[in-house]
Amino acid sequence: MTAPAVHVFEERLLGYRRTYRATLFTSFASPALFLVAMGIGLGGFVNQGAGIEGVPYVAFLAPGLLAGAAMQTAAFESTFPILASIRWIKTYHAMLASPIGVTDVVIGQFAWIALRLLIVTTIFVATAALLGAVHGPTILLGIPAAVLTGMAFATPIAAFSASLQNVEGFNVLFRFVINPLFLFSGAFFPVAQLPEILRVVAYATPIYHGVQLTRGLVLQTIAPADAVLHVAVLAAFVVAGTVAAFVAFRRRLVV
Repeated sequence: MTAPAVHVFEERLLGYRRTYRATLFTSFASPALFLVAMGIGLGGFVNQGAGIEGVPYVAFLAPGLLAGAAMQTAAFESTFPILASIRWIKTYHAMLASPIGVTDVVIGQFAWIALRLLIVTTIFVATAALLGAVHGPTILLGIPAAVLTGMAFATPIAAFSASLQNVEGFNVLFRFVINPLFLFSGAFFPVAQLPEILRVVAYATPIYHGVQLTRGLVLQTIAPADAVLHVAVLAAFVVAGTVAAFVAFRRRLVV
């Protein structure tokens, strides 16, 4: 990162020091509740059979929830904070009055989101370990996979946020995009169980590739070619989203 982009990152970090308490539930309690209720509670019934794909349900579920938590964190960090910095608080405008440029703003913002994703996914893994949902050190491989998944959402959503005038668009995004993707991404059950038309839709989403990559790395069940494919798809979303964000931020911030 350039020095001006580092300053943007530092501003986001200093701001988080004042608000981190409000994120403790979503970072710690929420994944714990999901793992207990779904992985251990519902998993007790699922495991009366052969589990899912030959592993206990909680082992199947944990990597999927890890990717899902990254997606939800990325969606939040790239919506309200960005629109507020443009429209209400005008933090970005204040930055642009200094030697900081639009490119620095975007890079610094994305660096901060990546750090938030790293924090959330690390806490999730620690929580899963405390609850007995981790069955080996390979769970650590899920952290970079989940961070990449989160960035595949954060970059295009940030571009979308920079184009809005109010929060109405976020209601549509969370209700009709993020929440359905979380439920039908393969985190809770194999996508192969969906009707064929929904499977086709799932294959085109970054969360599907994120869940498959994360779970495959954690459970050591993914072929190298498949891992490369999932990484390539997620990276393509990151690149396309970043380009779109540069364009959207410049249009909104440069008069």
